[in-house]
Amino acid sequence: MEFEDEAFVLGARGHGDTGVIVELLTQAHGRRTAYVAGGASRRMKPFLQPGAQVTAQVRARTTDHLGSARLEPMGEGPSALFDDPLALTGLAAAAAVAQGALPEREAHAGAYLAFEALMGAFSIPAIWPAVFVRFEAGLLEDLGFGLDLSRCAVSGDTDDLTWVSPRTGRAVSAGAGAPYADKLLALPPFMLGAQAGLTEGDVGRGLDLTGHFLERNVFHPQDRPLPAARVWLIDKLRDAARL
Repeated sequence: MEFEDEAFVLGARGHGDTGVIVELLTQAHGRRTAYVAGGASRRMKPFLQPGAQVTAQVRARTTDHLGSARLEPMGEGPSALFDDPLALTGLAAAAAVAQGALPEREAHAGAYLAFEALMGAFSIPAIWPAVFVRFEAGLLEDLGFGLDLSRCAVSGDTDDLTWVSPRTGRAVSAGAGAPYADKLLALPPFMLGAQAGLTEGDVGRGLDLTGHFLERNVFHPQDRPLPAARVWLIDKLRDAARL
């Protein structure tokens, strides 16, 4: 088995004296783990950081074999974020969520595009936390657990959608949901379309929403908690008054 593909590095760990096991989110071949000979070298380290975009040549004896990879950098990668600790925390959280949520060797082009969009947003402090929420919603969509925010699950109305059912992931209008407000998840307006503005508290509500369905549908079935890096991100966003 052999392929070449564009990819984002999700993580890397040392293996032996000079090698590295790298985890990649590829454009057409999903999440892949491979051995990179010489990956521990000073030359290789900069583009083995989470968020680095690379061209990966992957070879393996069979589809289930670990295989090896040759990587070539694309663009400047995450180096532009080194002066923004909060954005780096967001990047680490996104990589951890993708690593934990996506099955290996299964194509998820939507997840790649969502990660790519988030990487582009990290340079814009005012918007990237909201894009992070959309990234997680995109992961859920690509994994088959997408939220249905098109119309009210009770009335069928498309206006004044304010809540989401924690059981079905379907939107509920303000009127229909009022009697059950304490049991529903808040739906921040920015998740309904790019034209919706971002107001105070929206990012926190969005993270609560996507976190609920990631935990219930993706991580709990694996008997795993949500990634610690995501919890750390929420703490840092709260400290920065960005929730």
